[in-house]
Amino acid sequence: MDQERVTQKYPTIERKPLTLTINGEKIGPIEVPITMLMIDFLHEYLDLTGTHFGCGQGVCHACTVMVLHDDGSKSESRTCVFGAHYFSGKNIVTIEGHAKEQEGKLVLTPIQQAFIDNFSFQCGYCAPGFVAGATVFLDQLNRTPVKRAHLEKAIEDALNDHICRCTGYVRYYEAIRDVALATPGCVID
Repeated sequence: MDQERVTQKYPTIERKPLTLTINGEKIGPIEVPITMLMIDFLHEYLDLTGTHFGCGQGVCHACTVMVLHDDGSKSESRTCVFGAHYFSGKNIVTIEGHAKEQEGKLVLTPIQQAFIDNFSFQCGYCAPGFVAGATVFLDQLNRTPVKRAHLEKAIEDALNDHICRCTGYVRYYEAIRDVALATPGCVID
């Protein structure tokens, strides 16, 4: 088959440069297909495979990453429904970027440690999304505390869209409640 027929049958995938920050490291500019999903970019280009592909429709939130905004606030974003170029110029944190290394040891965030202490997950597939969602929720509580009597409802509202197929919600919510209660300024009486 000649090159012209190959090109007609299999056209070149259009690419454009992508630059963003992931886990504190500037990435790019790197040529990325314009139709590539962020989950695929993380897995295939950066070997960051901790963010899990779940439903492929943005429903389960297993693929959630955290977005850091210029004002210091955080939000969550799904990577299975948004293209890599949607994140152009943004600063995101995948599950690999939550824990930090200090003096040669890996130090987990309070949320990660609470999930372990509460045996929150069984298979762990949804855990990266829950870590991102819970971290964003705690950031919101630091900015706008809730009354202790409303904490359970606030946790449910914040993480209602995250699906755990092993039904570990009670332990996830207990862990998040423990961290919120232990973090000064998150909960008011």
